[in-house]
Amino acid sequence: MTTASAPNALIGSMTPAPAIAERWRGEVPILVIGCTLMALCLTLLGINGVNPGIGGIIANAQIFFMFVVVLACFDAARELYRSRPDSPLAHLKARYSRPGFTRTVTAGLPMLSIAIVLLPYFSKMKSAIPLFNDYTWDNAFIQWDRAIFFGYDAWQVLQPVLGYPVVTAFLALLYQLWFLLLYPGVMFFAFGKVDSQIRRQFFLTYVLSWTLIGGAMATALASVGPCFVGPMLGNSTFDAQMAYLNAANEQIPIMVLPVQEMLLEWYGQAENGLGSGITAMPSMHCAIAFLYWIAVRRVSSKWGAFFGVFFFITWLSSVHLAYHYAVDGLVSLLAVAAIWTASQHIIAAWDKWTGKDSVQAVLRTNTVPAE
Repeated sequence: MTTASAPNALIGSMTPAPAIAERWRGEVPILVIGCTLMALCLTLLGINGVNPGIGGIIANAQIFFMFVVVLACFDAARELYRSRPDSPLAHLKARYSRPGFTRTVTAGLPMLSIAIVLLPYFSKMKSAIPLFNDYTWDNAFIQWDRAIFFGYDAWQVLQPVLGYPVVTAFLALLYQLWFLLLYPGVMFFAFGKVDSQIRRQFFLTYVLSWTLIGGAMATALASVGPCFVGPMLGNSTFDAQMAYLNAANEQIPIMVLPVQEMLLEWYGQAENGLGSGITAMPSMHCAIAFLYWIAVRRVSSKWGAFFGVFFFITWLSSVHLAYHYAVDGLVSLLAVAAIWTASQHIIAAWDKWTGKDSVQAVLRTNTVPAE
């Protein structure tokens, strides 16, 4: 049986303000670690003459706001369809002004804020990789892939199964839909009915993944990936793969090709805005997809299975679409698993230090039947 989280259980026995304060107190490690890492990023960028600015944060906030509007419209339409009220406006006003709704929104704002601020600075660091390290690891990763696949490049092994334009176009669409994990997905974990431990472990892993995997590891293991080794490094290893993708694009649009061209153009112009930058190892597409699998399966077994399949497809797609080597996804998987475990220990240590673990034990004794 699933145990009730402390903040959710406390709402029934405490006034709203203490319940929200209890949740915020439990999220302090995420905020402290996130702000510390962002301060480190700002310092490194400043030392190297990069002005981060706030344009990326504003752009990211606007995207979140767009999804808030879309989801609010969807929820309002569903509610009106189900309830068929005599006065739709009065019904919606009552729904969105009730105390429980405003408390839920207020409680989730700190985690939403850290997500809004974090991603733009990751993009800045990603764009700044050449300031800290040269792209020298691609040849090594090519050899690692060939060691795994008996002398073949990973895309060659997948090509007999995936090498059909309609399949490639479908995988490219799914690869672009990964973008939804960064916005509606984050909003679900910030505002949804998720166990406190899972929510905090998700957000701490999310913060550490972007900074440690997408920042520190990507810089130390600087590589550009199959689609960029030709134009950027003069390596012709994946010319045949790119020729297939371009030929497929003539039959049916392959959505990732314009994005790859845009990233290459931004790289040439030294752009460092939201979503810019080129790096292959490790794969953040695979890292975030894997994080959603290990987190969501603890919320819902059905949706956990869905995200497990989505992660696997994302990994295959990252190789087939020439963004990544197969080992990029493998390293991401291992790194996220390690960070997830470390996050669990960090949160447990914080709860023990603040005495929250004893509160949860009392709540479990009083509210959860014997198993």
